[in-house]
Amino acid sequence: MQELPPLNAVRAFEVAARTGSFVLAASELGVSSAAVSQQVRNLEAYLGKQLFVRNGNRITLTDAGLVIYPQTSRALGDIAAMTERILEGELQTRLVVSVPFSLAEKWLAPKLAELLEVYPQMAIDIRVEDDPVDLLRQNIDLRISYGDYHYPALNIVPLVHDEVIPVCAPDFWNRYGNNDFSLSEIHESMFIHTNWGPNYASHPAWRDWFALTDYHRHPDPSLGRRSGLSSLSITMARMGLGIALGQKIMAKAELDAGRLISLSATSVKLGHPYCAFSLPAKANRPEIKRLISILAEGESPG
Repeated sequence: MQELPPLNAVRAFEVAARTGSFVLAASELGVSSAAVSQQVRNLEAYLGKQLFVRNGNRITLTDAGLVIYPQTSRALGDIAAMTERILEGELQTRLVVSVPFSLAEKWLAPKLAELLEVYPQMAIDIRVEDDPVDLLRQNIDLRISYGDYHYPALNIVPLVHDEVIPVCAPDFWNRYGNNDFSLSEIHESMFIHTNWGPNYASHPAWRDWFALTDYHRHPDPSLGRRSGLSSLSITMARMGLGIALGQKIMAKAELDAGRLISLSATSVKLGHPYCAFSLPAKANRPEIKRLISILAEGESPG
């Protein structure tokens, strides 16, 4: 049998390389950062190569580290997948997709329906959760996330850079709107404001949309209707509760069915694109590549 490196040291290296931090690696592994650093040094001594450049609290992979990281990640991912199959007794293909709350129902679910046309017997596990998630420990096959910065060590594929447009229900506009589709005189209470939460500062608001028009309005969120999810804002608009800045990828089905109408062609891009992340060991699985293709297909707003 071929000689193996110390596996605890390999695990510490993989987590540190994936998270880009001994501190974050220590948190994930439940040990001290000093213990992670020592395990990495043990592996470096075993291999006779320096794997990280250390600059204070920051670490970056050396050329040697970049060479071994993909194989290390792939090997540990294969072990994790094998373990889960044995423990769960799974014989069929299983796909685990992790997604933010807003994207799950209105965007991901219809795309999964397309995937199941190709893999009708595939078992699918949808996990709705916020960033960050641990793809290796939680055996997640694909993570869909807003922005391209959460998982620098993983395989990344940009999917769509979404935009927002003003939308409302046709009946709502018939009652409160006008023939010119102008928002200049709409009462402030009629606007639906999305609260993206404390982790996001780059999502557009009504003030951003009005800045691109001739209306020069700044609707006060405290006077309108407020929602904690962009998908909920679209649902509220569909139910006639007001006018929302709806994300195009989420509002598309409602617009196509006539349950929502667009009040303007003026749109505002989100601050970052949505991206798909996967472990290098899983990136070439055909069902993952097919789902990424489906998610990205025809999703160029505007």
